[in-house]
Amino acid sequence: MKYYAGLDVSQQTTSICIVDEEGKIVAERKVASCPEAISEALEPFAVTRAGLETGPLSVWLWIGLKERGVPIVCMDARHANAVLKMMPAKTDRNDAIGLAQIVRTGWCKSVHVKSTASHEARALLATRSQFVRTRCDLENQIRGVLRTFGILFGKRVGGSAKRAEEIIDGDLHASPTIQAVVEALMRARANILEQIRLLDAKVRSIARQNNVVIRLMSVPGIGVNTALGFAATIDDPTRFKRSSSAEAYLGPTPRIYATNVVFAVTCIRQEASL
Repeated sequence: MKYYAGLDVSQQTTSICIVDEEGKIVAERKVASCPEAISEALEPFAVTRAGLETGPLSVWLWIGLKERGVPIVCMDARHANAVLKMMPAKTDRNDAIGLAQIVRTGWCKSVHVKSTASHEARALLATRSQFVRTRCDLENQIRGVLRTFGILFGKRVGGSAKRAEEIIDGDLHASPTIQAVVEALMRARANILEQIRLLDAKVRSIARQNNVVIRLMSVPGIGVNTALGFAATIDDPTRFKRSSSAEAYLGPTPRIYATNVVFAVTCIRQEASL
C-alpha cells in the first residue's frame, strides 16, 4: 500500500494528513514545525511522497526533510490554492487534507528549492544592498538638515567625512543642537560603511572559491556582486531546458537571442558539468 502526506505549515505547528492510494485518510497529526518532528510523524508510514506549499519555512523544512530521507516535494502555493479553494472551510486540517490529495494525484507543480549556499549568498547580497540604501539615506538626511540652515554640503577633496568635519568645526560651531545631530548622523554613517566593507570582503571571499562566479566576471562590465547574485539566483542551471528560458525566469520577456543571459547560463552549465 502506498501512502501520501500533505503538510500544512504554520509558524508554530504543522498539520499532517496521510492518505492511501485510494484517497482514504489513514492518519492525521499536528506536530511542531521542524524537520525532526515532521519526519518522526511520517516515518511509520514510509510515505511514497509528501508535499508542502511554498512559504517562509518551506526552504528550511524541505532541506531538512530531504536530508532525513523523506520524499518531499515543494508545491507552488498559487497552484495549490486553486485546489484548496474547493474545500468547504479553510482550516489547517482541511488544507492538509487537500494537499495530501494533490500529492496523491500528482496535480501539482513542483518548484525548485535553491541550495543552502545560494540562499546564503542571496542573504549576504540583500543585506549589503540594505546597508548601501541606509548609507544613502543618512547622507541625504545630513544634506537636508544642513540645507535648512543655509549650509550646502557640496563636494570637497577628501570625501564626505572630511567635508562634514569642516562644517561641524566651522559653520555649526554656534549651534550645539545641529552640531550634535550631524555628529550622530556621521557616526551612524561611519558604522554603516564599516559593515559594508566587512560584507564586501565576505563577497570577495566567496567569489574567489566559486569558479562559476570567476567565469561570469570575465564578461566586460560584470562585477563580483552581479556575478555572485546571478549565480545564486540561477542555482542549478540544469533546471532550464534552454538558456533563453533563464531571462523569462528573471522577469523580462525574452528575445530568442539574448546574448548576455545565454552566455552566463552557458558558463554555469559548462562549469556544472566539469
